[in-house]
Amino acid sequence: MYSRIRNLREDKDLTQQQMAELLHISQTTYSRYENGNLDVPSAVLITLADFHQVSIDYLLGQTNTPKRYPSQKG
Repeated sequence: MYSRIRNLREDKDLTQQQMAELLHISQTTYSRYENGNLDVPSAVLITLADFHQVSIDYLLGQTNTPKRYPSQKG
């Protein structure tokens, strides 16, 4: 999971600091997420999935298909 979060960030040419600002956390906390030193809270997973337009299953490594499921919102 952690490498996917890093790879998605790098694919957008974003720094850890920029991602941390998006998530309203410190760069150190974000770095710990990417390195696997800190579990990613579900609210952060949802934000990351929305931002990168991938499914949470993809972020968690449960599927190799990044496609999202149809939204149940609204």
